[in-house]
Amino acid sequence: MTQIMKTCALAALLGAIANAATTTTQTTLTVTNATVALSGTSLVVAGPSTTLSNIGNGAFAATVPFTNVTGTNVTAPFTITLSGGANTITGNLIVPTALFLGESTGGSGSATVTGGTGTYAGATGSFPTITGTSTGTITTNLQVSFSGAGSITTGGSGGTTPTPTVTALQNNYSYILPGLPNYGIAPGSLFIIKGTNLSSQPLSSLQSSAAPGLPLTLNGTSVSVTVGGTTVQPPIYYTSPTQLGVVLPSSTPVGTGTITVTNSGQPSLTAPIQVVTSALGLDTLYGSGTGEGVVTDANGVVLTATNSASPGQTVILWGSGVGADTANTDRVYPEQQDNLTGIPLQVYIGGISATILYRGRSQYPGVDQVNVTIPTNVATGCDVSVVAVSGNVVSNSITLPINAGGGACTDPNLGIGGTTASTLSGKTTVNYGFVGVIESTEPGIGSSSAPTTTSTAGGIFQSVSGVQFASTANSGYASIGSCIVTAATTSSSTGTIPTITGLDAGTVTVTGPAGTETLNTISGYLGIYEATLPSGFIPPAGGSYTFNGTGGQTVGAFNTSVNFTNPLTWTNSASLGTVTRSQGATVTWSGGASGTYVEISGDSTATIAGQTVSVSFVCNAPVSAGQFTVPPSVLLALPSGTGSLSVENSTNPQTFTATGLDLGYVTAAVVVGINATYN
Repeated sequence: MTQIMKTCALAALLGAIANAATTTTQTTLTVTNATVALSGTSLVVAGPSTTLSNIGNGAFAATVPFTNVTGTNVTAPFTITLSGGANTITGNLIVPTALFLGESTGGSGSATVTGGTGTYAGATGSFPTITGTSTGTITTNLQVSFSGAGSITTGGSGGTTPTPTVTALQNNYSYILPGLPNYGIAPGSLFIIKGTNLSSQPLSSLQSSAAPGLPLTLNGTSVSVTVGGTTVQPPIYYTSPTQLGVVLPSSTPVGTGTITVTNSGQPSLTAPIQVVTSALGLDTLYGSGTGEGVVTDANGVVLTATNSASPGQTVILWGSGVGADTANTDRVYPEQQDNLTGIPLQVYIGGISATILYRGRSQYPGVDQVNVTIPTNVATGCDVSVVAVSGNVVSNSITLPINAGGGACTDPNLGIGGTTASTLSGKTTVNYGFVGVIESTEPGIGSSSAPTTTSTAGGIFQSVSGVQFASTANSGYASIGSCIVTAATTSSSTGTIPTITGLDAGTVTVTGPAGTETLNTISGYLGIYEATLPSGFIPPAGGSYTFNGTGGQTVGAFNTSVNFTNPLTWTNSASLGTVTRSQGATVTWSGGASGTYVEISGDSTATIAGQTVSVSFVCNAPVSAGQFTVPPSVLLALPSGTGSLSVENSTNPQTFTATGLDLGYVTAAVVVGINATYN
C-alpha cells in the first residue's frame, strides 16, 4: 500500500472555488474539549461541542497523518458538520505541534476555510488568530480547546458545488497515458482519476479496506462507470479536489464506456474509459512508473542493489491490473487469492520468459501480486528489465538487481555496483564527474540530405542530493541483455525537479593521437565542459585519450585515460528505416572493443488526443554477440509514428578520483543514428 500513499502525496491540491453571489458572515469558532487520540499513523481529533456564532452548532473532526506533524506547527485538515448533517464546512487548522501532542498547555495558531457541502459548498474564510489550550497528554486523555474570530464567505442559501471535471484515468502504478497502445484499465485494478472539483474537501486519509470495506461514497464524492449497458460503482481509497484513488469492480465488462464523478450531488460530464481484460501496472520504488521496481523475496523483503535477487529465485512483483476476479468484492480485506490462470500473462526478465507461479490479488482490493521464478540463464546486473505482457498489452518497464548468490549487484556498463550506489544514496550530497569522447553520426534532415559525423569531448561535474542520485542514477539504463521503456509528454510534470549544482573543475583538456584540445565551459552552465574535435582527432582505428584537469574551486586536479579501439560499425542500418513493432527489430554490427557493450535505443512520437507523446526505449547487449533483437514486448509500447533508432558502442566506464568528487568515470563511444518509422 506504500505506493498508494505516494500517489496521494503527488496529487496537486487546488483551492476550493467560491460561488458567485457571495455572502460573508462574521463569526467566532469555538471548539471545546476536543479529544486527541493516536490511531495507527495518525492523530484523530474529535470535538463534540463546536460553535460558529451567527451560523450554528456542530461537531469538529480532523485526522492528521504523522507526516503533517513536523516542525513548530501542525496542519490539520478539518471538517465541521453542522447540526442536522446537511451542511459541512472544511478547512485547515494550524496550531503549535506541542499543543496537539500534549507537550504544551497553550499556544496560538490560525485557520482557513477551503470549502464545504450544501449551503457551504465552495466556501472560503479566515480565522487569523486561534488561541488554544490543552489538558492531559497524548497517552492520558489529551483534550484541546481553541477559539478565534474570523469570517466565512459562501454563495448563500442554495449555493451549488462547482461541476467536477475528469481529465485523465491512469493505472495507479504504471501511469501509462490514455491513447498509447498499451493503455487500458483492467477490471479489479486500482486506478487514479485526475481532474478538478472532484471533491469539495482536502486530501482525505487513506481508507481502510477492513470490514465493512472501502466506501462507495467518501466526503460526498462517488464514481460510476458504465460499459456495455452495465453500470458499476468503484469503491474509493481516497479523495482530493484533483485526484481520486478508486478500484474498478471486477464485474465491469470489457470495452469502451463512460465514467462520471459526482461531488456533493453535482455530476461531472461523462468521460471515456477504456476497459481491457488485463493491463498490469508494476510498482516502482520512486513512484515514477519506471526505474527500480518494488519486487520482494518470498518473505516480503524488498530486493535492492545491496540485496539482489538470484537466478532461479522466486520473487514477487507488486502492482495492479492482472484482471477481473469476480469471486472477490474489490472492497474488503482480505481478498481471496485466486490464481487467475485463465488470464493470459507472460513475464520477461532480462528478455527471457519467466515461469509464473501466481497471478492475482495480494489480499488488498485492487493491489495485485505476480509470483515468478527468475530464469536461471538470465544475464545478471543492477538494472535487469522486467515487463509483463497480456496479448498485445505491455506493462510499464521496471528493473530488478540480480546477482549470482544475491548480495550486492555489479554492472560493468554502469560504472558502479550496488554497494557504491547504496553508499552514495545515503549521502546528503553526491559530487560526481564524467569525461569522455564520442563520435556521432546523425541522419540528415530531409530525404536527400546526407548524414553528418561529428566528434566531441565532454565533461560534466555536478552535485545532487543522495536521494535524487539514487532515484536518477539508473534512470534510462538497462543491464546487458535487458531493455526498458520510458514515456514522456509535452505537458508539465508534477514530479520534483532535482536541484543540481555545477562544480568547478578548472581547465580540462583531452590528448589523443592527433594532439591536444581544451574543453570549454558552456556559458551559464557551471560544471559542463565541451569541445568540438577537429576532423581526424578520432581516427578510424580509434586510439588512447587522456583527460587532464587542473582543478578548480570545488574539484581537485585529475588525470585519467580511456582506450578507444576498433570502433563499431552498424551493418544493417539501411534496412531498419521502417520497423514493424509486432515483429521486433534485429540490429547487427561488426567491430567494437572486446569486452564492451552495445546500446540500441529508439523513440517514436505521435499526437494523441491533441497532446504530443514520445515513448523511448533502450537496450544493452554484449558487443561479442554481433546482433540483438529488440523484442515486440518493447516495441509494442511505442505508438505508431515517426522517430529515431540509434546504435552506440561504449567502452566500459573506468573510474578516476579527484578531491571533491564522490564518483568520477571516463568513457568513449561511437553512435550512429537513423530516422525510423514505427508501424
